[in-house]
Amino acid sequence: MKKPSLLSFLFTLILVAAAVCIQGERVKDTYGFPLSPGEQYFIQPVKTSRNNGGGLVPAAITFPFCPLGITQTLLPYQPGLPVSFSYKQRRPNPPWPIPPVNIPTSYALNIEFESNIWPFCKEFSTLWKFDDSSSAPKEPPILIGGTRREQNSIFMIENAGEGENTYKLTTFAGTVGAIPGVWFKAPQLVLTNDTAKTLVVKFKRVIDPTTAATSTSRVEKQGLRMFPFF
Repeated sequence: MKKPSLLSFLFTLILVAAAVCIQGERVKDTYGFPLSPGEQYFIQPVKTSRNNGGGLVPAAITFPFCPLGITQTLLPYQPGLPVSFSYKQRRPNPPWPIPPVNIPTSYALNIEFESNIWPFCKEFSTLWKFDDSSSAPKEPPILIGGTRREQNSIFMIENAGEGENTYKLTTFAGTVGAIPGVWFKAPQLVLTNDTAKTLVVKFKRVIDPTTAATSTSRVEKQGLRMFPFF
């Protein structure tokens, strides 16, 4: 059997080192466990004196309704619709960097709603994107209908510095924030450069890693079986 050469061994070390260098700090969920690609999480805005709602859900923000935007439900007990995270690049072989096992800060990601019930706008993907069209407003909305590897569908998770395991979502074009939406002024997700509008969030794993059971209450489970709006 042919032994691996020293050059091959050094090349592997370089790849591993490169993968480590491009990774930031590990993002953690509300239980303190690292976020993992493929797992399902609720993205839940941090409660403040101005914000006491629930999780994030797809909702109509314009007419015609499609593609749907993303809004925070006004119901505090509603966890929102689960999402999963995946890496922008999926390359099977070197010389591409080895994808990290856990999601680090500042790493290019796709965000996708996960639901078995999707009665509206089925012609659009459930991937998140921001509106980068020429007709987009100054603070463009976050929408469904994204495309993997497209610039407008790439998000990063960054530390928010406002408490333990709190984060903000960013893009190459700005930070994800919230403004009063069209439905009962429920917070609607947009891209903004206004730090006062930045949306600070936590990630709650749908499956409780400490018990291997769902972390949702009876009310939350009912919400997962429908298409929640408000």
